Amino acid sequence: MFILNDILKPLQKTFSSTELGMNRGQWFTYAILSFIIPFTTSISSNVLRSIQTLFGFHVNQRRFYTFMASNKLPWNKLWLTLWSMIPEPLTDGRLLIALDDFINAKTGKKIFGCSNIFNHAAKTNQSKYPWAQNVVLAGVLKLVKGRWACLPLAFRFYLPQKAIKSQSENMKVPGKEPLFQTKLEQAVDILSQVSHHFAGAAITVVCDSWFGNDGLFTPLRKHLGDSVQLLSRLRSNTALYMMPPIRTFKKQGRPEKYGQRLGSCADLAARFIPKASTHRVFLYGKYREVHAFSMAAMLKNIKSPVRVVWVFRKTQWVALFSTDMELSVEQIIEYYGARWKIESGFKEIKQDIGSSKTQTRNAHAVINHLNFSLMATSIVWIYGTRLENTPERRHYVKGRNTFAFSDLRHIIAKAALADDFNAVCNKNQKLSRKSFVDALLRMVA
Repeated sequence: MFILNDILKPLQKTFSSTELGMNRGQWFTYAILSFIIPFTTSISSNVLRSIQTLFGFHVNQRRFYTFMASNKLPWNKLWLTLWSMIPEPLTDGRLLIALDDFINAKTGKKIFGCSNIFNHAAKTNQSKYPWAQNVVLAGVLKLVKGRWACLPLAFRFYLPQKAIKSQSENMKVPGKEPLFQTKLEQAVDILSQVSHHFAGAAITVVCDSWFGNDGLFTPLRKHLGDSVQLLSRLRSNTALYMMPPIRTFKKQGRPEKYGQRLGSCADLAARFIPKASTHRVFLYGKYREVHAFSMAAMLKNIKSPVRVVWVFRKTQWVALFSTDMELSVEQIIEYYGARWKIESGFKEIKQDIGSSKTQTRNAHAVINHLNFSLMATSIVWIYGTRLENTPERRHYVKGRNTFAFSDLRHIIAKAALADDFNAVCNKNQKLSRKSFVDALLRMVA
């Protein structure tokens, strides 16, 4: 109860002190809780139904839909306030930022941000170019009660250059001229904003091989300096080079940037299998014995020295690299394993919270709904971090002992649907609930 108060009150205060601003702040609180509570999917009509039924808060339908599609919601201030509420965001003295993109498949030609996007993960019975929104997302990786989690921080809608040039109506935000940015440029903008807020913190960007290249690393170093590091995965055909030799005498010409070519990752993996040693790593929820080999090398695709770690499994291997030469083998493996939490976060955002099911179409409504979905996800994890005791897992799954995202949502439901919750949102008004609704609330919570 008091944890919700500590989280929601600062968010309410970001709205203006006028009567309209205070009403918006109150509506925002109920709306964000309706996204969190596992009552139904978060399409706008269900959010309205949840506010009216679960909280007994009577809202005019037309005014509510105007609020959900408003361009007056102070999302920048709200996100900055929420970032400041993340308890202990640093891990081992560095800010771990997971970076990736996801698609939201939609039906309807007039939905903002939709185009035919290539889906590399499409199954055999699915289209490789679905009609979908493409979103670039960054989130902070941190341990929450003994398990890794990804808290969404910021996002950008990727609008294809071809669709912008064709002046498609669903690429336009009213009052703004659509400008094309590549995903890498959007990622640099997001990470620069995060770095500015967490001033002085060393940042390690954890991403897959698509983002882990010079197109991201060089602009980041240009904007943020040596305080930013990259941790990613290497492709099997990536060539590695020895460190450049140190000159002991004067020689004509510039110093060499790269040493002798060592070979591709696949060639070196076969060579280093006998040299692999065993490391104890906290990976995917428990400590595991991992066979790995590491070495320092030069990488041409980011033009920087890196520490490369080959992780060997029974029949396969994975090559990871980090520009931070001080990271240990165990840290590199654990941090990259934690990157998977942004992938499970996509499932939480799209299916559990319900972003994929929204029927919003105009630009402001679409942007607001995704902001609500991402902020609801972050609030759930912040709430979990502030709990005194580790939550128990409600449904047993073989091989998984830690609590799930849904467990935290049910705990928040109990707190938000308590009789004294009005102390958070509305001190002066006692909201009425019907008896059958009380029975339904006990089932939900």
